[in-house]
Amino acid sequence: MDTILVRDLRVQVLIGIHKRERYVAQVVSIDLDIGLPGEAVFASDRVADTIDYEQVALRIGTLATSGHFKLVETFAERIAKLLIDDFKAPWVKVSAAKIGILPNAKSVGVSIERRR
Repeated sequence: MDTILVRDLRVQVLIGIHKRERYVAQVVSIDLDIGLPGEAVFASDRVADTIDYEQVALRIGTLATSGHFKLVETFAERIAKLLIDDFKAPWVKVSAAKIGILPNAKSVGVSIERRR
């Protein structure tokens, strides 16, 4: 399947269940695999026939600043829904991870896959 890849998109998010996490933004790294909506882009060479990854990054940034998320799972699900509903992706894989949250781990997160 044809896929748009975005790797290590970093956003500041109010995320977590602990009191301090409601007020101090944390860095979340996002990896995206986004199914192309069709094959027209290969003949047309037009961004209108694909998913504009710049717009995807901007919308995820807006989502990240929209409020507090208790769980990384919830944040990843909202990103997946955005990609499927607003960008008409037929399927997505979203991985979201908090950076440096555990002392002996680079990151801790979740990976989900969704289909339209």
